Amino acid sequence: MSNTQGQAVAATKGRNVVVVGTQWGDEGKGKLVDWLTETATGVVRFQGGHNAGHTLVINGVKTALHLIPSGIMRPGVKCYIGNGVVLSAPKLLEEIAGLEKAGVEVRSRLRISEACPLILPYHAAIDIAREAAKEKAGTAKIGTTGRGIGPAYEDKIARRALRVQDLKHPERFANKLRENLELHNRVLTDILHAPAVDFDTVYNEAMVYAKEILPMVADVSRELNEAHAAGANLLFEGAQGTLLDVDHGTYPFVTSSNCVAGNASAGAGVGPGMLHYILGITKAYCTRVGGGPFPTELDWETEGTPGYHMATIGAEKGTTTGRARRCGWFDAALLKRSAQVNGLTGLCITKLDVLDGLTELLLCIGYELDGETIDILPMGADEIARCTPIYETIPGWSDTTVGVTDYHQLPKAAQHYLNRIAETTGVPIHMVSTSPDRDHTILLTHPYIA
Repeated sequence: MSNTQGQAVAATKGRNVVVVGTQWGDEGKGKLVDWLTETATGVVRFQGGHNAGHTLVINGVKTALHLIPSGIMRPGVKCYIGNGVVLSAPKLLEEIAGLEKAGVEVRSRLRISEACPLILPYHAAIDIAREAAKEKAGTAKIGTTGRGIGPAYEDKIARRALRVQDLKHPERFANKLRENLELHNRVLTDILHAPAVDFDTVYNEAMVYAKEILPMVADVSRELNEAHAAGANLLFEGAQGTLLDVDHGTYPFVTSSNCVAGNASAGAGVGPGMLHYILGITKAYCTRVGGGPFPTELDWETEGTPGYHMATIGAEKGTTTGRARRCGWFDAALLKRSAQVNGLTGLCITKLDVLDGLTELLLCIGYELDGETIDILPMGADEIARCTPIYETIPGWSDTTVGVTDYHQLPKAAQHYLNRIAETTGVPIHMVSTSPDRDHTILLTHPYIA
């Protein structure tokens, strides 16, 4: 542990931090959560499902996580899956097996909320069949991962979800499952013209994985509040990004949960007064996976273009699906919306090194919309699709920033670029990431120091 972080532990016992993505996800949250867990004693995932993906690089070794909080890579750190997460038990067990094979102890450190809704095979079947029907009809697909996340949240809101706690009661589980399959199989066969899902197959699989899941099930809300009362530093880890939030994102091209910082409270069962610092993770440029508007999008498929440079140097493919990410210039107007709905305390700029070698950068500082100039992203996909970016031109740099850990060792042009991001968004930059590696991080203000 560095001296700075060691002082943070001593000075800020009992401080809690929320880490959220401020763009369309894939901002590099996993690395920063992993880095901050040198100070935290517990890491909490509070929304989303296994449609999320966090990639960590530790000593050159890459690890991809989808459900388990990134703190699992730190020995001794407890990890919690909160009630706001929709849980695919088979995928969780698959992830645990992979970590155990790599020598990581998981089961004694992972706690799963008994209130998590379960993702079951019919959720994925509906998800895939709906997207196929949209494609066949020639209408715009949402661009889901096809993993059943949306349909699982629909069941939660409709108050018919099977939850982790139902696994404790096989007869109750079976009765609820029959009721749900009667409804969902009718949708699958009569409306979506897809095969029905078999009751016995789903039930028998659920009873098998219940034996492995139940020893890790807990009242996560109670445990987090007890840990806080005992002086633990907790870190709340969001999935996806603010502009994919079901309320505040580019609706309807969004995910099915609330990705904003405020949901750390509801999705984990803690009071908002326990959330002391909100760290917004932001790429030094923008990316987006799937459909939906993207005002600063570039041509990222043609060799020799800035967009292609971002896509190739940044290895812009989704951690969970492998889909190519669309790339574009940094959007300060977008970040103003994120700062507003999250209440950001500070920013961490990631992937600054990807911009090395570009002679000129464009920074979007606002839009023209219906003949007016606006400086903040509007609400809703239709309005955003009509926005024309207003750009400020900034000199690039040729020197490498890879691995730099001292802000003053960055090229002057890179420092200027970062300063302009802070000035145009109104949010201070507290951290900068200069490669995927855990240790390649510039610390300006530590989130765990009050």
